[in-house]
Amino acid sequence: MKIWIDADAAPRDVKDVVFRAANRMSVDTVLVANQRIGIPANAETVSMVTVREGADVADRYIVMHSEPGDLVITADIPLAALLVEKKVDVIDPRGEAYDRSNIASRLSMRDFMDDLRGAGVVTGGSRPYADRDKKAFANTFDRLLNRLLKN
Repeated sequence: MKIWIDADAAPRDVKDVVFRAANRMSVDTVLVANQRIGIPANAETVSMVTVREGADVADRYIVMHSEPGDLVITADIPLAALLVEKKVDVIDPRGEAYDRSNIASRLSMRDFMDDLRGAGVVTGGSRPYADRDKKAFANTFDRLLNRLLKN
């Protein structure tokens, strides 16, 4: 079992929660990004993979190397859809777990909003990351991590 973080856009709070859990439970954790991201010195089970620049390079790396039973943290809905298809557990930084029951509707909504933005409609974007998002993430992350470690 590994934890994968699509790290280019993951909030610092999310990484901190994951680093603490990875250390406490001795779970291998891999950050994947287009640029080097710092890892705390005491995060013995955490490693970093820097992929070359380019669209979706980090996503392809995660899809290629993750396995069923792994947990991926990403806000990228198309990446989440590929991982759910592969039977990898996925959670976003705001605490939403993606699975077969909800990924199609999330992907459809994402594509719809992308089409609106492409047509020039101002959609407002995401709200700022807040303490309630961190708490929701930590709760869902803890629940999924414990379930995966039991299996």
